[in-house]
Amino acid sequence: MAEISARFPVGFVAHGAPQLALDPVKGAPLRAWGERLPRPTAILAVSAHWEDAPVTLGAAEPAPLVYDFHGFPEKLYQIEYPAPAAPELARRVAAIVGGEPVRHDTRGLDHGVWTPLMHLFPDASVPVLQISMPRAMSGAMLFALGERLAPLRDEGAWIMASGNLVHNLGRIDWSETQPPPSWAAEFDAWIEKTLASRDWDALMDYDRTAPAIALAHPTAEHLRPILVAAGAASGDAVSFPFTGWEYGSLSRRCVQFGG
Repeated sequence: MAEISARFPVGFVAHGAPQLALDPVKGAPLRAWGERLPRPTAILAVSAHWEDAPVTLGAAEPAPLVYDFHGFPEKLYQIEYPAPAAPELARRVAAIVGGEPVRHDTRGLDHGVWTPLMHLFPDASVPVLQISMPRAMSGAMLFALGERLAPLRDEGAWIMASGNLVHNLGRIDWSETQPPPSWAAEFDAWIEKTLASRDWDALMDYDRTAPAIALAHPTAEHLRPILVAAGAASGDAVSFPFTGWEYGSLSRRCVQFGG
């Protein structure tokens, strides 16, 4: 793993279905990406699966994982990812958020965080803090939140947003025998172009500028974490560590800003 030589990159990870945690084939691109990254001092995670308002800090001391899914194989509910807590990062984030930040001291990491981290940092030795992504925040507000968090990169923290850039569970193909439908491919191409050109105005106004938004994101929680990531890295080059699809229309596109 590389040494930190400048501002730490920012990442958006496609966390997919919970089964990813136990799939070495689908997890291989994440593992390869993690091996190319410098080793962070800590990870600040923003996931599609925690939308409490206002911005809330998760556990700053060790807490059990959150298994926020139903109907999956039992072994998924037995997974452990014993990453250290990140109390110093929590203090820094609290100062950035300002006032008396809300804390959820018993909330551990949800599967939007621990599923990809199982592959990105499999030794579970990097401290992790999760914060919520308030549903009521507009795209511009989430981008601004990312801008406020950006100085953490100078301290070696990896800001990791987690979701999926195309996400419609009602249209997935569990057999994985079909190519992505046109609406999914169209949206994925739009998000690639928008990010690569750093067209932040279009990104923040995604509900009016993006094609096929109603199909690509019937609800937008899996898209919105990219706004935090983009805000934290608005001047940096954009790359795509890997792309592709699972279950027909679930985008696996991951994004790196900087580095």
